[in-house]
Amino acid sequence: VRVLHLKENIASLARLLASTSHGGFPVVCRPKPDHAEVFQGTIKRLELCMLLENEHIFEPERNDKSFSPSHPFSYEKITVEKLPNLSRLTMLLNRYTTDPRYQQLFINLEPYINKSAMSVQAHFSLQRTYIVFRTLGLRHLTVVDPQNRVVGVITRKDLMPFPLEERLRVQLAPQ
Repeated sequence: VRVLHLKENIASLARLLASTSHGGFPVVCRPKPDHAEVFQGTIKRLELCMLLENEHIFEPERNDKSFSPSHPFSYEKITVEKLPNLSRLTMLLNRYTTDPRYQQLFINLEPYINKSAMSVQAHFSLQRTYIVFRTLGLRHLTVVDPQNRVVGVITRKDLMPFPLEERLRVQLAPQ
């Protein structure tokens, strides 16, 4: 499972976006140095692309792992329904992955993640998962273990055979 951290390295983020087509990512953090990373929320690919087009929000890493208070964008500014200029985005991702100075820069994703994103336990019923997807119109659903560590992501595509089985069952049921 590809996860992001609340404080994410720009070069790593660019490599991830360039090498995958995932529409969204779980975001994790380590509450204390000796604890496991736990699920915090999700962020969409489009939102990440919008953030990467705004270099002024990148910051160098600090020794105390904190971030200076940046001026986050409004929700409306980063939630777009269409991809930014694709050729410009490809050029930016290439620059961020090859230019060494982006290895030293980070972005604070905390103001932009969906902290109320749905998640299910690893042993959650497939039927209920399907109902949750249909009822809420979800695209991804993060799967966590009892300690809230990310163990997987379910997408709509993962559930596509299920509606087919359901339709067959209805058709074959005695009238």
